[in-house]
Amino acid sequence: MVAALLSDLFESHRAHLLSVAYRLTGSVGDAEDAVQESWLRLAGAHQSEIEDLRAWLTTVVSRICLDRLRSAAARRESYVGQWLPEPVVTARTPSSAPDPLEAVVRKQECRFAALIVLDTLTPPQRVAFVLHDGLSVPFDEIADILGISADAARQLAVRARKAVAQTPQPVPDAEHEAAVQRFLVALSTGDVAAVAAALHPDAMMIGDANGTTATAINVLHGADRIARFYLGLVRKYGLEDASQVYAFVSVNGQLGISVAARPETEGRGGYPARVVGFTVRNGLVWGAYDVANPAKLGGVRLG
Repeated sequence: MVAALLSDLFESHRAHLLSVAYRLTGSVGDAEDAVQESWLRLAGAHQSEIEDLRAWLTTVVSRICLDRLRSAAARRESYVGQWLPEPVVTARTPSSAPDPLEAVVRKQECRFAALIVLDTLTPPQRVAFVLHDGLSVPFDEIADILGISADAARQLAVRARKAVAQTPQPVPDAEHEAAVQRFLVALSTGDVAAVAAALHPDAMMIGDANGTTATAINVLHGADRIARFYLGLVRKYGLEDASQVYAFVSVNGQLGISVAARPETEGRGGYPARVVGFTVRNGLVWGAYDVANPAKLGGVRLG
């Protein structure tokens, strides 16, 4: 009975813990593993020493995620090209029994552009910012997690806050969807000018494949350059019939596309599965994020 009660209490906090872990790591696999590890630690802890279960679990998950962030930082040193967070990809119609992460990523702070900015922070900055600004955890508790003073933790959060302030605010879903669909329609015309007109003048495109397939190695800036890049991909892989190539999905809660893998055939190149998310500003596509590394697609929940 005690074990069943403890399990039920833990499950009541699972969505919260997944939200914390995903914002801290930007990785679906790492977030789920951290939450599972926190359960194992809870099962082995003395319950009498835990006054506030939610706070205790949040601290445990944060410590686990800090270790994983440091490991990820080491992996990034040998990564080919750009590094993007792992998207959570769901069907446009919410499932009747939604995955906990499906609800988590509908929150503004878990939108893809926000996670990209968090990825620019150092691990301690990210932990300090997410815990304090996102969860109101006191700096003395954050300092204990990071092994530093409360003042140092406060300074980490200040520096992180300045970086995060540059994150574009998500637009209403209707505006986002109209801009993305206009961009995709323009791509189907093959007209550079039409595609560029659907992009914000300050648009950027980030590709993440780790050398596994064709995408942009460097961040692309400017509507014309991005338009020519995408049209080049369309021609290279014979993607003119868009309806047969991609499906509309939700990428961290907003409209994006999922491209199914296609094997190479005579006269037509093949390509792996990929997911493309978008950020919209002023009614135009401002950010396009091409996630083509198979290792980053563990968050696809379309089944």
